[in-house]
Order: sequence, then structure tokens, then C-alpha cells
Amino acid sequence: MSKIIAVANQKGGVGKTTTCINLSSFVAAMGKRTLMVDIDPQGNCTSGIGLNKRDLKQSVYNVLVGDCSARDAIVPTCVKGMDIMPSNIDLAGAEIELIKVPSREKVLRKTLQPLKNKYDYIFIDCPPSLALLTVNALTAADSILIPIQGEFFALEGLSQLMNTIRLAKKHLNPTLEVEGVLLTMYDGRSNLVSSVTAEIIKYFGKSVYTHRIPRNVKLGEAPSYGMPIMQFEPRCTGSIAYKAFAEEFLDRNNDTDYKKITNLSSLRRRDNKSNV
Repeated sequence: MSKIIAVANQKGGVGKTTTCINLSSFVAAMGKRTLMVDIDPQGNCTSGIGLNKRDLKQSVYNVLVGDCSARDAIVPTCVKGMDIMPSNIDLAGAEIELIKVPSREKVLRKTLQPLKNKYDYIFIDCPPSLALLTVNALTAADSILIPIQGEFFALEGLSQLMNTIRLAKKHLNPTLEVEGVLLTMYDGRSNLVSSVTAEIIKYFGKSVYTHRIPRNVKLGEAPSYGMPIMQFEPRCTGSIAYKAFAEEFLDRNNDTDYKKITNLSSLRRRDNKSNV
């Protein structure tokens, strides 16, 4: 039985998609069956893993509006053991079409239910909003993983996000929990970042992960090559950080029988033509 984790924060640019791709990739490399569900109409998770959004035969949109089953929309990725239910701009119309659907907040949950025996972890990459698609993700998920940038503006809107989580838990998904809070784009040299980090830890306590994701140029470059960081540049600081975070994630889930990765370079994809 799989665990479903929504990667969400209504603020854009905090590393949701980067975290979804790289956490999923490392968890898969550690021997767990993983599925990414891209419910962001921008489809960055889809293109970031190397798929052409224009060439999709089926997508999350087709699944949500009932044109096909979830299994029909799933495609394999460049990472062994990791699949994706991709997305493209068609999904932008889904919120309008779902308005007429009874129990529209639960469509994604019904969609994912048949997949829970096929995967160990299902990660949902949410759009940067608290609209119907994100509500669907919170209703479907067992927990929510919140990436937060270690800067002042990251604190703005945090109460709104937590209020949405409380409402989802009260009315739609009583078992929803906070999986954890991940500090991204982290620069410990900044006094402001240290101050914001202290506030985040004060607010979330032990839910904040010990490992943090630093600012790293390679993390920004990898999606343009359609690769997770472990294949694009496995020895960079961003890759090392996401590996450590993936281990902490699995440890917190008491899933300790994962495969230890001792040689990051062994994960590099053979057709990587980047000069790094």
C-alpha cells in the first residue's frame, strides 16, 4: 500500500517541482516504486523529466475528466522504478469542467485509489495556488510536504496555506498530516535567512527536515536537459543534498530497507551530453 504525498505551497518559485522530481528520483534509485503526478497546468514536472508536453497522448487532464483511466496515462521516465502521470496546458480547463462534477474535490483521490498497490510512494506536484486542483491533491494525499524558501517572503501566505490544510482536514480528508517542511534555496551565510529559518522552526518544530537544499546552479540547469539532478550532475551540492533529504524522508517514514547509494556517479545517465 503506497503513501501519497502532495508537494504543495501556494507561493511560486519555492522549489516544489524541483523537490518533487529529485525526491522521487532518489527514492526510486533507493529501490522504491515511485509515481509522480503532475497536476500543474504548466507541466514543469513533465518537461523536467524529459517528456515533450506537446506529444502526450494522454495526460492528467484526460484522467480527471474521465476520458481514460489513470493506468492509461502513466508513462515510464528516465529513472528506473519511477513513472509519471504527465500534464500539459490542457489541464488549465479542468477546473472549469470539474465544477459540474459531483464531489469534484475527490476526483483525484478516486483516480489514484487503484494505483495504491502498484507504488510505494506517489508524489503529487501541485500548482502554485490553493484552487481546486490543489484541493484535489490535499483530499487525495496522506500528507503534505511543504518546500519553503529561506527568505522573508516565504513567510507571507504561510498562515493561509495552513488554514487551507486545516479546512481540508476538517471537511475532506480527516487523516491529512504535514509530512514535513523542507527549506530550499538555502544560504546559511545570510543573517536574514537564519532569522527566517528560526521562525519556520518555531512555527513547525520537528516537522522541519534537518537537511536543507542549498542554492545550486546545477539544480536550475538540470530541467532544461530533462534530467533529475542525480543524472545531470550527481556530485554537485544540490544532488548530495537531495540524496541526504531522500534518506531522511525514508527514515522518518520508518522505511529503512532502502538501498544505500554510495557512488553517486553511478547514477549519471549515459546519454548526458552536458559539459559539467
